Amino acid sequence: MTPPRRPRSSRPLWRDPLVVRSFYALLALALLVELLVIGRHFLANRPVRQGISAAARAERALGAGPLNPRAYRVDYAHLDARIRALMERKDMAGLAIAVIEDGQLSFIKAYGTVDADTGEPATVQTVWRWASVSKGVAATMEALLARQGKLRLDDPVSKWSSTLKLPHNNQNVATLADALSHRLGIVKNAYDDRLEDNEDPAAIRGMYGPLFPMCPPGTCWAYQNVAFDVAHEAISKATGLTYEEAARRYLFDPLGMTSASTTQQGLMRSPSWARPHAGRRPIPVQEAYYRIPAAGGVNSSIVDLGIWMRAQMGGAPNVLPQDLLFTLHVPRVFTPRRGLAHYDLALKGSSYGLAFRQSDYEGHHLVWHRGAVRGSRSEMIFDPAARFGVAMLWNSTSVKPTGLPLEVFDQYYRLPFHDWIEIGKP
Repeated sequence: MTPPRRPRSSRPLWRDPLVVRSFYALLALALLVELLVIGRHFLANRPVRQGISAAARAERALGAGPLNPRAYRVDYAHLDARIRALMERKDMAGLAIAVIEDGQLSFIKAYGTVDADTGEPATVQTVWRWASVSKGVAATMEALLARQGKLRLDDPVSKWSSTLKLPHNNQNVATLADALSHRLGIVKNAYDDRLEDNEDPAAIRGMYGPLFPMCPPGTCWAYQNVAFDVAHEAISKATGLTYEEAARRYLFDPLGMTSASTTQQGLMRSPSWARPHAGRRPIPVQEAYYRIPAAGGVNSSIVDLGIWMRAQMGGAPNVLPQDLLFTLHVPRVFTPRRGLAHYDLALKGSSYGLAFRQSDYEGHHLVWHRGAVRGSRSEMIFDPAARFGVAMLWNSTSVKPTGLPLEVFDQYYRLPFHDWIEIGKP
């Protein structure tokens, strides 16, 4: 006899408790997997977000809105990874970088330490030395004073400096513009060694008269430091202010560069400041170049160097109008090839304006400068037409970071990757 069939339940499948529990279990598992993926992505990209956030804060402080991250042409995760690999080298201590896209700060980040002995980390507020990137501050101030009628760039140097003596009394012929563009007609880096031996820079400038004249002023290029500092004398005489006071009044305060200074005390009194290093060994701060502040005395955070570069690209027209930037950046004299490093060989047709270099890179016109004092280095390079640029500060004698901006420019210009920093090589 066939047993009677159990009546089939009329309950829908979606109301079956077992089915519902299974569904929620699968949903919870899927959510857990998704959260793990997001968490890994969040942690992996945290350093990049920190750099983007620091740049966004700086832009808001300047009264502008941050860029939409979707508009970035640079892969900042790749850049961050390259810098992290660079910082593993034994000749690196700390480094800070600022990148500008479309005329706005897009990435600002610090790596490594300000002091390898203590391990104190570098931050975006750490103050570093600009070294010879400082020269652009002096030239910009003179150009501003010229616009105000306080001096003229074609005034003879002797009108503004009582210390400089050139062969054949050419201090009466050479102009302030000649001094700012290293066209004084004397041998390059004249008596820098005496400055480093703690001789008085004013006295050193009086020693140039007996030197052999390389060329008439204004006709050839030879890089100077002590002689360049006649800009310091001219600015102080024209304004009645110390160089520090003038830099703050005419540039640092109007641009919002709150950490910037031009003295050794300004560096060492900062809450966080980068000690110079030989490799990873801290060394004393070299005081000599603070005695020629126009040539090498500026200090600031990477944020303020980024603000400075942004202004030089036309980002602060109320302070630095476009015609003034043209006066600074227009080539005035061709310069010899800077070096044999492959990143130097890639820069073609180099010239010099008023404290700014110019070069061609892959068909693009770049404006730039580098700096180095014992244990500290700097670099700023930008494309004024594209309003794109990279600035870096680091506290070691290593030259390895010097090629890094070209890797960033290659990304921006959509060029193939090239290992400009050669991390694996000595």
